[in-house]
Amino acid sequence: MKNRLLHTPEGVRDIYGRELERKELLENKLKSLIKSYGYKEIETPTFEYFDIFSKDTGITSSREVFKFFDRENNTLALRPDFTPGVARAAVKYFFEDDAPKRLCYLGKTFSNHSGLQGKLKEVTELGLEYLGEPSADADAEMINIAVELLKKAGLTDFQICVGNAEYFKGLCEGAGLDADTVAGLSENIRNKNYFGTLDALNDVDAPDSIKNTLRSFPDFFGNIDILDEAQKKVKGIKKSEEAVKRLKELYERLKAYGVQDYITFDLGMLSKHDYYTGVIFRAYTFGTGDAIIRGGRYDKLLSNFGRDRAAVGFTLIIDQLLSTLKRQNIEGEAGKEEACIYYDSVSFGSALKKARELREKGILTAMTRLEKEGDPSGFHKGDGKSLIVYYSEGKEIKY
Repeated sequence: MKNRLLHTPEGVRDIYGRELERKELLENKLKSLIKSYGYKEIETPTFEYFDIFSKDTGITSSREVFKFFDRENNTLALRPDFTPGVARAAVKYFFEDDAPKRLCYLGKTFSNHSGLQGKLKEVTELGLEYLGEPSADADAEMINIAVELLKKAGLTDFQICVGNAEYFKGLCEGAGLDADTVAGLSENIRNKNYFGTLDALNDVDAPDSIKNTLRSFPDFFGNIDILDEAQKKVKGIKKSEEAVKRLKELYERLKAYGVQDYITFDLGMLSKHDYYTGVIFRAYTFGTGDAIIRGGRYDKLLSNFGRDRAAVGFTLIIDQLLSTLKRQNIEGEAGKEEACIYYDSVSFGSALKKARELREKGILTAMTRLEKEGDPSGFHKGDGKSLIVYYSEGKEIKY
């Protein structure tokens, strides 16, 4: 019991001091960039009715959600994903007209997944959703903002991998695969399990051309040139052909933004979230084994809440970005200058006057009383950036 009083559960941790300050500075800087594109901030509840996160809406398995009950015995859940809550709120409050809506958010998500050993189960996410615009222009705006955010954070070497969920879905429909086979095949392709993919297709009764294309998904990775080959493989399969055309259209928009050098295509990139209906993308860089940004188009999700509107969005995992910046030796933005004023029993007035002067200049200033005179520098536990002002009988001494 004593250990539980001092230690946190697995997957969560305390953040304080300079680390927390750098995190807040980064969050504010990135939020400002997002808002410059016209996005309005929204804050949704940390917990909601479990139904909006259930597998029936294509969100996640119930085993991966922290669940509890209220006094009326309703099942509630800590949000594992921001998008469903934002979609719910958007349908409830923002669709009084047909104009597109741009929303952004910052907060915690919670994952109760057994495969997260060594990873945080509580993370801070910054995200945005562009609702009511079905065109490739909206997809391009999302990806461009993702690039700008990573550059703003200080990263220079990263890639945005872009795919389209409809390419895979079109092939599966063309092959007449049942839901269980599609789910197993999707998992193997997501995990780059080539032999698992072969096994899943062994007993499938489908045209060889489609089966061969599904087997060759790992080959559809690279620059814009791979889209031509991917398009040839699905000739006559309308949904898959349209998926490739959409990616080509998107690329033209991204060239207009000037971010094409950050783009890689990967048609084998699938998501465990069933709500993605079109373009999907992830951002990768050195120093992390997972994507820093995840997003895509989810045109059917809002219909679960009573409004059929197109939507695209993404989330950036702040904790993972901070860890990556540290591993790449990229210095975060420095906080405001600090001062610590130590004063003795007769110097309160002069110390208070000095503290007010420093605060008016924007310097963060703390006052600490010394019970006995002496060099106060030993009391200071900062990182060397703080100014120490010591008063002795009304005389100022700087360290």
